[in-house]
Amino acid sequence: MAAYLDYNAGAPTRPEVAAAVAEALAAPGNPSSVHGPGRAARHRVEQARAQVAALVGADPAAVVFTSGGTEANALALAGSGRRRRIVSAVEHPSVLDAGLAEAIPVDAGGVVDLAALAAMLVASDEPALVSVMLANNETGAIQPVAEAARLAHAHGALLHCDAAQAAGRITVDLTALGADFLTLSAHKMGGPAGVGALVLADGGFPLAPILQGGGQERRRRAGTENVAGIAGMGAAAGIARDDVARGHPISDLREMRDRLERQALKSVSECVIVSGSVSRLPNTTCLALPGLAGQTQVMALDLAGIAVSAGAACSSGKVADSRVLAAMGLAPEIRGSAIRVSLGWASRPEDVDAFLAAWAELARRKGFDVAEAVLAA
Repeated sequence: MAAYLDYNAGAPTRPEVAAAVAEALAAPGNPSSVHGPGRAARHRVEQARAQVAALVGADPAAVVFTSGGTEANALALAGSGRRRRIVSAVEHPSVLDAGLAEAIPVDAGGVVDLAALAAMLVASDEPALVSVMLANNETGAIQPVAEAARLAHAHGALLHCDAAQAAGRITVDLTALGADFLTLSAHKMGGPAGVGALVLADGGFPLAPILQGGGQERRRRAGTENVAGIAGMGAAAGIARDDVARGHPISDLREMRDRLERQALKSVSECVIVSGSVSRLPNTTCLALPGLAGQTQVMALDLAGIAVSAGAACSSGKVADSRVLAAMGLAPEIRGSAIRVSLGWASRPEDVDAFLAAWAELARRKGFDVAEAVLAA
């Protein structure tokens, strides 16, 4: 693969993470056992818990390890005990498809309508759970979570925030966000797939478990902990925290993303940058080329050695318009022609160059007027 540009689907595992996972895999011991190997396994789990907590400014006791972001979302939705759910129209499918919910509309930039949320909260006295992601997985649009949390709390509601895409790319502070529940996913930040966490405000919300059995995770999530995966998540969280604190390579990603967008717009005048007018993740761009199907672009770019997505990775194999872009009110020709390019820790400027060259060649073959001199500059 010449250029992997699909970090929002899953980032390549960082070498430090792979080493932490391998070390944990090589060691025996159940973290619930009291003998030496068991205590060593428990130490790995608790060290990772502290690292994940530090990433979002939380108490380690507030971190509940899960099998991934989807389970963390499900645990927040079901474990909160709130039957009434108000969720943004651009949430991840694990939230949107988790049961009947009222959808908060978004504007043309993909940002939630806070006035609409306020009206929805006033419409019923039933205690609600509000779910608003921190950053959208398809467009990168950053949501006003802190403002949504203030509205929710003023009406006796709880606020859940899926921060899986934001962690390691922008600052994620549980207290500043005002969230009662925060979802994290290891593989979005260079950790192993199959492990995530739900972080609770103050570490003590009476969360009802959805998995029954043993007393693991303070009786909030039964089942023997995935020690190797959790160790890897801890390592990834530590690196992600350092990256955000230093602003590097975050600033490099923003520079590469912005150059990609400038060149794309100059080379093909029909190109549209979705959510380009709102605050976004520094690594994400959603490009639309009306008249050229997104799936066609993805397949052609794949043949050229460039990995990108059309919509969320959880929808792979489904040829359908993006629900996110539809909720934004975008025209069918935009929705059907959008692709997502997402950068990450191992991305290089030459990856952007490879994408631009392959994408421009595809547009040229499909009859678009391509300014070749711009790409060559």
